[in-house]
Amino acid sequence: MKAAIISLGSVSSKWTFEAMKRYFEEVDDIDLRNVEVDLGAKSPVVLYEGKTLQKYDCIYLKGSFRYLQILSSIAAVLENKVFMPITPYTFTLGHDKLLTHLALQQHRIPMPETYISANPAGAKQLLEKLSYPIVMKFPSGTQGKGVMFAESYNSAASMLDALSALNQPVIIQSYIETGGSDIRVIVVGDQVAAAMERKAVEGERRANIHAGGKGVPVKLDYKTKELAVKTAQVLGAKICAVDILKSKKGPLVIEVNLSPGLQGITDATKTDVADKIAKYLYDATKKFHGESAHVDSALFNATGMSQSAKTIVSSIQLNRDRIVMPNIVTEISGFKKDDEVLVSADKNCIIVTKSKSLKK
Repeated sequence: MKAAIISLGSVSSKWTFEAMKRYFEEVDDIDLRNVEVDLGAKSPVVLYEGKTLQKYDCIYLKGSFRYLQILSSIAAVLENKVFMPITPYTFTLGHDKLLTHLALQQHRIPMPETYISANPAGAKQLLEKLSYPIVMKFPSGTQGKGVMFAESYNSAASMLDALSALNQPVIIQSYIETGGSDIRVIVVGDQVAAAMERKAVEGERRANIHAGGKGVPVKLDYKTKELAVKTAQVLGAKICAVDILKSKKGPLVIEVNLSPGLQGITDATKTDVADKIAKYLYDATKKFHGESAHVDSALFNATGMSQSAKTIVSSIQLNRDRIVMPNIVTEISGFKKDDEVLVSADKNCIIVTKSKSLKK
C-alpha cells in the first residue's frame, strides 16, 4: 500500500513519516505549503507542485490553524477515495476553539464553565457575573498562545479594552486551580496511545511544553481514558491530543489539538507514539479499502439487495447524537429528500430500505 503525510515538516511529522515507512510499501513526505486545490476543472483536483497529486491508499493530513482552509479543502476533495484519519469538517471544528467547545457541550463532554462572546466589547458585559480568576481565549491559537488569565474584574476589563481593536470572538472560562498542571492525552483510533502530566514552570500558569512546561508519565483511570476517547470521537478525529484538567468534579476537557507535537510526550513516557500512529494508519487503511469488509449473503436476501450492492468501510459520524451517512452512500442508494423508508436496527446493524409502497 502507498501512503503520504502532508504536513509542515515539523519534527513530529518527520518522526511519523519515518515510522510509516516501517509499515507501508511506499510513503511520500509532502509539504503542505506546496499543495493546491484546483476548482476550475469539471471536478476538484488536488495539486502538488503544480501537478495532480498521485493516488494514495492513505493520507495523513496535519497542519496548524493557519492552514485550515487548505486542509479542509484537500480532505473534502479526497474524502471516500483515500483513508484519512481526520474528516474535512473536523479540521473546521478542531482548529476553532469556539466550535470545539460548542460541539463538546452538545455531546455533554465535561469542561470548565464556558462563555462565548462575539467580540471583546460584548464580553465585558459578562465580567460582572463571573467569579475570579478567569481564563480568556481567542478561537484560534496553539501551544498556549492566545490564552490569558485575569485575576479580577479590573484586570479582565483592561485586557478586553486592549483587545477590542481585534474585534474577534472571545471565549471565557472559569479558572480551575490545579497547581499549574494538566494532562495531555494522545488518542489514536479508539485507544489512548500515551498520556503525560504537564507541569508549568514557576511563574507560569500554562503547562504547555512550548511554554516551558515539563512532562511526566501519568497513569490514567478508566473515566479519564473514556473521556479522552469520546472527545476525539465527538470531533471525528482518529488522531489528536486531548488536554484535560483534574478537578473536584472529575476530569474536564479544556483543549483538543489535531496536530500535536510528539517530542515532549515521547520523552516523558518513553513511548514511540509515532510508531503507534503509523501502525494505526496501516491497519485502518487496510480496513478502509475493504480487506476486512464482508456482508453476509443472507442479509442481501432479507433486504432484496443484489449481490452487486456496493460495500464501503467508513467511520460513524454523529450530529447531535444522530447518525450521518457519508455522501457516497446517498449517491449509491439514490434516496431523495422526503422519501419514505423502513429502518431496521439491531446491535451493530442498521438496514434502511425504501418503502415498497413508493417504489416504482
